Amino acid sequence: MAAPRITKVFAAVNLGSFRTSAMIAGLSEAGELVVLGSGHRASQGIKRGYVVDMLAATHSVRDAIERAEKMANTSVTQVLVGCAGAGLASSTAQVEVEIGGRRIEDDDIQHLLVAARDVIQPDGRTVLHAQPAHYTLDGAHGVPNPKGLHADRLAVDIHVMLADGAPIRNIRETVENAHLKVDGVVAAPVAAGLACLTPEERDLGVALVDFGAEVTTVSVHAGGMLLGMQVLPFGSGDITDAVASAFGIRRYQAERLKCMSGSAIASPADHREMIPVNAPGDPEGAGPVARHADDKNRIPRAELISVITQQLGHFTDELGRCLKAMGFTGTRGQQVVLTGGGAQLPGLADYAQSALGRPVRIGAPPAMLGLPQGHATPSSSTLVGLVLHAASDPIDIRKLTMAAQAPGATTLWGMGRRIARALKEYF
Repeated sequence: MAAPRITKVFAAVNLGSFRTSAMIAGLSEAGELVVLGSGHRASQGIKRGYVVDMLAATHSVRDAIERAEKMANTSVTQVLVGCAGAGLASSTAQVEVEIGGRRIEDDDIQHLLVAARDVIQPDGRTVLHAQPAHYTLDGAHGVPNPKGLHADRLAVDIHVMLADGAPIRNIRETVENAHLKVDGVVAAPVAAGLACLTPEERDLGVALVDFGAEVTTVSVHAGGMLLGMQVLPFGSGDITDAVASAFGIRRYQAERLKCMSGSAIASPADHREMIPVNAPGDPEGAGPVARHADDKNRIPRAELISVITQQLGHFTDELGRCLKAMGFTGTRGQQVVLTGGGAQLPGLADYAQSALGRPVRIGAPPAMLGLPQGHATPSSSTLVGLVLHAASDPIDIRKLTMAAQAPGATTLWGMGRRIARALKEYF
């Protein structure tokens, strides 16, 4: 089968605490998104979502994007960047205008969105994006596109994502030092939500938990829009550190044990199963002998799972408090979706469901043409979501420009068009 002809190319970079990843995708003539190339490498210079060593972080970005370019057989000059730290915060606001019962036109929607810019109050913080979530006509919520409908009053809900200015500037400069232009910085919960949540879940009410290496972002969606979010300074890397500390071994050994033999659910056979601390290819005497290990440097799997579940207990306690603080309760506060690299721990969905008392599922990116198997996992949700975000080209009300003035200062030409529409509609 011939490769689809690509009409537009998008690129994204996600600066994670565990790995820095890049993806290049293209839009085909048929309107299908095709992954052209991807690459990742271990992160350097990133701590809890913040840039702490710009030179090292820039090297990681350059390496990841070069691997993606090599696979895609193309080069890119501008990228969309994901961010999970930088003091992210979310808010919503509603703006309403009088329509007078007539048919809604493009100009009315444009005026409404321009007027919505005045309600954004960043209070000295950086606005990452300000997007219309859905419209309301005379109290009827959840209208995706009001054009052509009649109404007395038209309102729009605006979702605003804020961040601290200095950390965002560090992220931008890190990527720009890798000889790339930053198209925009997108909050990780927004990107991950595009990749993992269905429209029905967004409407009914869902909490998206992006369980990363060093930070976890918790975002609540309902009525088709993101209503609020919080960031927890805990990630799967903290579980790795707890394992390393409990057995007195190296981090890389603890990470391997967690990934290869770890689980969130204990079983009766765990006490009888002894798991090797060293990998088969490790040289003789590599790393220290683990505490409670036998003469072959093996530990009971039950002890490993005990350490993991103890950390997960702290995590789910904090998560439950976080969801309660954001009002994620009652009949509209049920479904929880876990994604991110930490969500790949076996048994985590069952553990979280029992601890939170809510249905929990693991969220992964949708199937896409050309998406490598290694990126079709929860750990790549934010990266894939960034590409989806770029391809969707969402409206940002800060960038809107109009030939017409505000509604109260309508030009003579604009007034003439409105009169012509009224004559055509009613006579």
